[in-house]
Amino acid sequence: MTIENEKAIRALVSGYVEAYASAFSDRHLAEVDDEEGTINMKIHNVFIAALGADIQYYSALARSLDSSLGNLLEKMAIKIASLHYEVRQHVEGVIYRAQTEYIADLLEEYKRHARKPVADDYKGIVDRRGGGDISKRHESDYYLIDKEEGLHYLIELKIGGDLDNKKARSEKEALLEQYCILVNELGDESKVKIRFATAYNRYGEGRPWKQGRVLQFFSEEELLISSAFWNMVCKSERGYEIVLDEYRRNAHLLVDCWL
Repeated sequence: MTIENEKAIRALVSGYVEAYASAFSDRHLAEVDDEEGTINMKIHNVFIAALGADIQYYSALARSLDSSLGNLLEKMAIKIASLHYEVRQHVEGVIYRAQTEYIADLLEEYKRHARKPVADDYKGIVDRRGGGDISKRHESDYYLIDKEEGLHYLIELKIGGDLDNKKARSEKEALLEQYCILVNELGDESKVKIRFATAYNRYGEGRPWKQGRVLQFFSEEELLISSAFWNMVCKSERGYEIVLDEYRRNAHLLVDCWL
């Protein structure tokens, strides 16, 4: 990574945190007397209220911060990725009925634990072209095109990785359909990669990812957990280190908006 790239990443992180802190503070201050304001709508849990006014208030504020912080990280990651990739957020094109049928059968096997997912499970799917075709459009969290390597990445980002069984299946189905659309267009499966990503490791950085609902439908090689995700969007082995360092330098802005 060049010094210029690192400076650009740091500028994006600090800019996003500063803007977020300002908007978060302004929003909640403006809603103090609004009965339907974000905080006021979260403070009526009588079981939390029984613990005292301070805990009641900070509990509501923390829940609001937690839910909106995810949006900040998603937008920031997209902006960082745009420094190194062509970024799109939808996939559109032709998919064949034989491909959708194969995807359905594959997901059913995952659901019944009849098969453990590996990336080779859908190898050769580009050749399944029977039953006619249909046009489809999928909105995508991250569709990144690495023009230097000629690779296309389809990434589903869940900030903390939370997925129930229904969502795990539907997320993998959407990614596989996007995969088919792209390989049908490109004619080369080796150019398209599917990834499930998280912004942090809920088990602790460096520890194995073990959420069963994710691993039931995604293989280890399809995971981009925490540092692996940030390193990829930054296109550097130091990406996670740089993003986290700059975030920590500006974290006081988020603390200040509570006071």
